[in-house]
Amino acid sequence: MKRVILSGGGTGGHIYPAVAVAEALKRKWKEEVEILFVGAEGKMEMEKIPALGYNIVGLPIAGLQRRLEPKNLLVPFKVVSSVRKARKVIRDFSADVVVGFGGYASAPVLWAAQRMGVPTVIQEQNSYAGVTNKLLARGARRICVAYDGMERFFPADKITLTGNPLRGRFAPAKEKSAEALAHYGFTADKPTVLVVGGSLGTRTLNEMMKHWLPTLDGTSPVQVIWQTGKYYEAEMRDFLASHPTANIWQGAFIERMDYAYEVADVVISRSGACTVSELCLVGKPTIFVPSPNVAEDHQTKNAMALVEKDAALMVRDADAVMQGMPAALNLLEDKERLALLKKNISRLGIKDAADRVVKQIEKEWSRF
Repeated sequence: MKRVILSGGGTGGHIYPAVAVAEALKRKWKEEVEILFVGAEGKMEMEKIPALGYNIVGLPIAGLQRRLEPKNLLVPFKVVSSVRKARKVIRDFSADVVVGFGGYASAPVLWAAQRMGVPTVIQEQNSYAGVTNKLLARGARRICVAYDGMERFFPADKITLTGNPLRGRFAPAKEKSAEALAHYGFTADKPTVLVVGGSLGTRTLNEMMKHWLPTLDGTSPVQVIWQTGKYYEAEMRDFLASHPTANIWQGAFIERMDYAYEVADVVISRSGACTVSELCLVGKPTIFVPSPNVAEDHQTKNAMALVEKDAALMVRDADAVMQGMPAALNLLEDKERLALLKKNISRLGIKDAADRVVKQIEKEWSRF
């Protein structure tokens, strides 16, 4: 029996790659591997991970607030307490290897494991490494990355290009099926733009649609899948009702993301690490609108990693309300550019990323 601790959390971008690796481990090793997640008390992983059938331990760790707040004074005490608890968890679980997926939740358990002589592996999702992973890279045995050029942050001899582990199966659609088109009430004779802002929604992309729809005469020249997110659902539903427009599908969530990707000719999206990896796998020409509200401007760096390879376009968040949909319509008219983006983004997809990470884990537990 091999025992693996997977640690990370705070956001889905850290949690779901870890879950994808857990699923890959279980597919291969079945009952011969035992998995334990370690996260931060009160964060989303404490709810999401048990719902998926995995055990998780929460640490009292907390991150520093960017603004000066009294709660920052408690952070050092929480760090010490978290490291002590992490050492006990590693010892009681008899971990063979600890894998960190970023976020401050993974820092205490990786730090403790390295000082206990337990092999550690890091998985970095972004093109610009996070603070936790950079700090702990020196003591890690192997660092799994999703982008080229990560020698800027990590020792070159420890880096393995694995891609970002994703849950589910993503692959380029050869053609638009009648079933997928019918799901959205669309037809095959019009191009489709997918506007997706994540499960919670994105104010900028919703405001972009609110700006664009009144410029039409009640019929969109293209079909649009407009995912509003749950925070904005009621507001955007009311807006569309007051500006009825043909060829628009609107919803808080997209239950069949496979259908959405299948029918989309152009995607307008944020550029979180997992989203970028999905779009590479489905090979869709994309206009990224990076969120300006993430640490170290990760999303802009993720988008630029593709833009510099002529694999995507980017519109700044500040410009997207006015320029987002016109940029998509212009791209749809430029068939040569559309084909080039599709070819180049498809080259960047790594469909077996989770299995590649598992191979690195296996190398470390075999040496322990």
